[in-house]
Amino acid sequence: MRFMRLTQACLSLTLAAAAGSALLSIALPTPALAQFSKYYKFLEAMRNRNKEADQKQLAIDALSEPGSSIVNTRDSTTGQTALHIVTAERDLPWISYLLAHGADANARDVKGGTPLALASTLGFAEGVQLLINGGARIDEAGGTGETPLISAVLRRDLAMMRVLLKAGANPDRADNSGGTARDYARLQDRSGTLLGEIDTNAKPQSSAPKRSYGPSL
Repeated sequence: MRFMRLTQACLSLTLAAAAGSALLSIALPTPALAQFSKYYKFLEAMRNRNKEADQKQLAIDALSEPGSSIVNTRDSTTGQTALHIVTAERDLPWISYLLAHGADANARDVKGGTPLALASTLGFAEGVQLLINGGARIDEAGGTGETPLISAVLRRDLAMMRVLLKAGANPDRADNSGGTARDYARLQDRSGTLLGEIDTNAKPQSSAPKRSYGPSL
């Protein structure tokens, strides 16, 4: 008898706890979950926009909502925005569409990478130019201080160097280790081809940044 009463009491407590938990999940997290779901669905729609018509329409509808800031939603794991996603896919029409709807051309992912840095790494010259026209800062550095131009020099990507330099990239902007695109051009190529590309296409800078090592006083 005592065992039966104990069992019934435990069962009652378990049911009560389950009911309370269910009520709590309904009362508290629902708005947050709905909000999370909204932004998550938007990024998923952006990834699948060219595969499923309804996903493309979902993305368009979300972007068209008055006062919405959903365009700059970041992936919780990678930190990437929709602009990173379409840039990685070399999708010029969507890059233009997102920029027209307020996409931040200087948004950073978890590694500090911007859409412009991504486009540069891909050798996506048209994307680079479109992003610059949309407000991307050409000398925006990543987590290591590496600018798109430094990255292009290290890859010996002459075509991308030319695009960046003609758009105003600064070859004397130093990374976190103190090296500049001009420095790396000298080190990377003894033939002088990389340095010649810089000398030919670099635009005069209004004021060259001072290079300093160690703490400033």
